Amino acid sequence: MKNIVIRTVRLSKNYGSRVGIADVSLEVYAGEVLGYLGPNGAGKTTTIRILLDLIRADAGKAEIFGLDVRKRSLEIRRRVGFLPGELNLYEDLTCDSLLRFFAGLRGNIDWSYVEDLAARLGCQLSQPIASLSLGNKRKLGLIQAFMHRPDLLILDEPTSGLDPLVRHEFFHLVAEAKAAGQTIFFSSHNLPEVARICDRVAIIRSGRLAALEDVADLKTRSLRSVEIRFGEDFDARAFAAVAGLEITAQDRRSLKGRMKGEMDPLLKVAARFSINDFSSQEPGLDDVFLAYYGENGNVC
Repeated sequence: MKNIVIRTVRLSKNYGSRVGIADVSLEVYAGEVLGYLGPNGAGKTTTIRILLDLIRADAGKAEIFGLDVRKRSLEIRRRVGFLPGELNLYEDLTCDSLLRFFAGLRGNIDWSYVEDLAARLGCQLSQPIASLSLGNKRKLGLIQAFMHRPDLLILDEPTSGLDPLVRHEFFHLVAEAKAAGQTIFFSSHNLPEVARICDRVAIIRSGRLAALEDVADLKTRSLRSVEIRFGEDFDARAFAAVAGLEITAQDRRSLKGRMKGEMDPLLKVAARFSINDFSSQEPGLDDVFLAYYGENGNVC
């Protein structure tokens, strides 16, 4: 039986007449990476703030490590590393002094690990926080989240503002944390990012949990944009039987469309002809929702 680290049951929160989240029920297992995926304003940050007892739910229940998040929040936070979406830091300190302050609060911090994290993320510890860009402040936030090797990492849009090289290093840190048995729950609006590093994904839309499933299953439902340019006239009828392909435009030497599911059937048919160019684009969130739920949010 899988050990459950996070459990919510019909968790709900309203902001006046506006729905924050409604009836969100999910479980996150020990040692997994779960991506909490949705567009801005979908309810990702509201869920995280309730889990950390920063705000209170109107209804429902939430537990971390089997402990009630309201009654045992202090005990829970000792075992959690948290990166908020909106990061506010003491700007009159240097990076080094801020992290040493956090280390003093946490206790038992291996400072060599802090220095290793800083080196890997390209964070200059001697810099004043007031001089940092938003991206560099994000690096500092990641260091304080990872530095005590917590049992659970809760990260709200962790790659926002990071350059590609640092984002790549972040993915390595997540993989290492997972290998060490840590659990990672992070929110994102970036589907390719979630698909790259997560075991499962929970999709939230307009405050409601729309799906909770393996990343591999999500990929099979997603629509990819494809375009093929041929070096000769081709017979479009050959593509009529390709499962999951919807042709949106074609002429004598090119074909455009949307592909749902595995690409292998399309590639095998295309290989019958001379190909000058083939391109495929990862689906965006809107494409996933349309492919999976339809225009009205109903499962297709």
